[in-house]
Amino acid sequence: MFTERIDFSHEAGLTVDELINRAEVLLPDTDLSILRKCFEFADKMHQGVKRSSGEPYIIHPLNVAATLIKLKMDLDSIMAGLLHDTVEDCDVNPEDIAKMFGQSVAQIVVGCTKISKIKFKTKEESQAENFRKMVVAMAQDLRVIIVKLADRMHNMRTLQYMTKEKQQAKAQETLDIYVPLASRLGINSVKADLEDLCLRYLHPDIYYRLAEKIAMKRRERESYIEETLRHIQDKMLEYSVVGEVTGRPKHFFSIYRKMQQRGVDFEQIQDLLAFRILVNNITECYKVLGIIHSAFTPVPGRFKDYIAIPKVNNYQSLHTTVIGPKAERIEIQIRTFEMHEVAERGVAAHWKYKERNKVDSNAKLKWVEELMEFNQNVSSSSEFVDLVKNDLDVGGVFIFTPNGDVKELRYGATPLDFAYAVHTEVGNKTVGAKVNGKMVPLKYRLKSGDTVEILTSKTQTPSKDWLKICKTSRAITKIRQYLMKIERDEHRAIGEVILDKALRKFDTSVKSLDKKNEFRDLFEKYHYKTMEELFVNIGSNHLPIKDVLVEIPSIHFSETDEIEFKEEDKELESFYNRTQRTARKSTSNDNAVIVDGLDDIVVKMGRCCNPIPGDPITGIITRGRGITVHAVKCNRVMEIEQSRQVHVEWNKHYTFSHPVNIKVTTHDKPGILSKISKSINSAGINIRSAIARSMPDQKGSFIFEVEVKDYSELLRTISTVEQMEEVISVGRA
Repeated sequence: MFTERIDFSHEAGLTVDELINRAEVLLPDTDLSILRKCFEFADKMHQGVKRSSGEPYIIHPLNVAATLIKLKMDLDSIMAGLLHDTVEDCDVNPEDIAKMFGQSVAQIVVGCTKISKIKFKTKEESQAENFRKMVVAMAQDLRVIIVKLADRMHNMRTLQYMTKEKQQAKAQETLDIYVPLASRLGINSVKADLEDLCLRYLHPDIYYRLAEKIAMKRRERESYIEETLRHIQDKMLEYSVVGEVTGRPKHFFSIYRKMQQRGVDFEQIQDLLAFRILVNNITECYKVLGIIHSAFTPVPGRFKDYIAIPKVNNYQSLHTTVIGPKAERIEIQIRTFEMHEVAERGVAAHWKYKERNKVDSNAKLKWVEELMEFNQNVSSSSEFVDLVKNDLDVGGVFIFTPNGDVKELRYGATPLDFAYAVHTEVGNKTVGAKVNGKMVPLKYRLKSGDTVEILTSKTQTPSKDWLKICKTSRAITKIRQYLMKIERDEHRAIGEVILDKALRKFDTSVKSLDKKNEFRDLFEKYHYKTMEELFVNIGSNHLPIKDVLVEIPSIHFSETDEIEFKEEDKELESFYNRTQRTARKSTSNDNAVIVDGLDDIVVKMGRCCNPIPGDPITGIITRGRGITVHAVKCNRVMEIEQSRQVHVEWNKHYTFSHPVNIKVTTHDKPGILSKISKSINSAGINIRSAIARSMPDQKGSFIFEVEVKDYSELLRTISTVEQMEEVISVGRA
């Protein structure tokens, strides 16, 4: 079996007969007469229209359909490729396409259609909205984006006929959106071609300089590739392994990216050649890896096993860089023929049908479903585009859970991103993290191979500061979602109180008016569906109280009332501001703990457990001494009857420090107490007291009473001490 690189070149002389012949090879047991009907319909709709090149327009849909055949897509996708511009450019009704060619084909065509008839304020907004609609359609049927990629591939192949300004705009959009989409779908053949085409139009000087330099050494390079291939094949035969070995220069964009990342010129890039070895099964992959590493010297740190740990787009391969003949660095990829099919065609390689129009659920990637979540949680299309572009920029780090499961995250991801990748609730409750057994700050940048353990607390909630820490769209979306819910709940409560206060001036109430259906006109005018929506809009100051009262039939809001109301409006505004402050500050900042239903009561911390913000806590009623707050896990709590316990919670606005004990075990060395004390003080933590003693086994034991604001500050303190060489263990005493 020999695999050739997929050729997406523009075919100016392509005919429908040739297209159908190719489709017959791909779909041998399928009636393809419908394909000719599609062509005839598209040809009629585009009759007389020319492309910028001067060619008849129909050559474009033919080439798009041919690309889809090369990607081994299903018949509906190929039909959609022929018809994809008919709705947008020819005013064809999608319902007509559905009647003639099926609902599935119509849905793909509609998904690919640009939103050109909608008027937007700016061109950028139009493009953002167009992309948003496309992604939503893609989430419902992945074939939409595969057809769109085929469309973009042919447009990029014929871009030379456009103006320079349009060339650069189209190339930049392709690099920003379509290249990452092809990468996430695992269609590396499309991704590599699009990248090279983008480089050609965005940086033509660099592109043609690379082409010239690579062409200058062509004969020398081909000779080197032949020699290396022969050497690899001989070694494989020696160990009775049969496979296919190919070699080629790397793609221009790949070389350009290395030059940018390393800040060097072309002459300083050593690993310009890539070799690929295809074998029959996974066992042979690892056998070949051993053969390669015994024949050539491997470069340390340049081996990646994507077979054991596949990429998020299902890509599998072994990657290694070795010192080849003449001391040249060469990159070698080892994979099975099946893995190669997936690597070249991505999700399209999995496109199997149980019956017509019922796609195998394995073809849908989990991340696509998350796009729908982004769509529901953002207000503007430009924000949506930013989120999706951020989400597409994945790969690079593989992180392990303590149980050995693997999560793939984008470069620069933090423990907080990892927490949200595990589960939303884990992310929301995160107070700290351990990486490879050591405490780290939440903004720590994760590296491939790190094992991450997330520490949580029931009392923890997300904050706006977390948005600056997180890098992944999932984490950012979930944090925003939580913050919006909290803000909405706050506005709802404020709005209800304000409306009720205003209605009292007219001797009525929300409950009374709601029973009489008096809010009907108001709801219709502002398109509200529930009382909650009304309260939220009042509480967020989007809907003035006067505008509410005018729409209530039984109130008869007159000019006299309006004059009186203007006088009272200041009082309402003052009340609104006071209510907002009260909602944000539910208790005095001088109290560390809020006790349910009780005011002016003495509250103190249990000395036995010294709870701090972040610890789950409970209150114990003590005779004559008020409430004593203990950690839920404190031994004293277990001994006391349930009836004496009362619900308490930490006051988020309390900013004073709390005493807590930490125990440090070290190797017993002179000056170690002073060294630990300096380390704690350098972190900005005050030490109230310290107890030190030497132990018989040449170890030192220390108990430090320190003052911290909350549990996360305690974790940071422990992390600071834990990093010292002499320290064996650190924990809460």
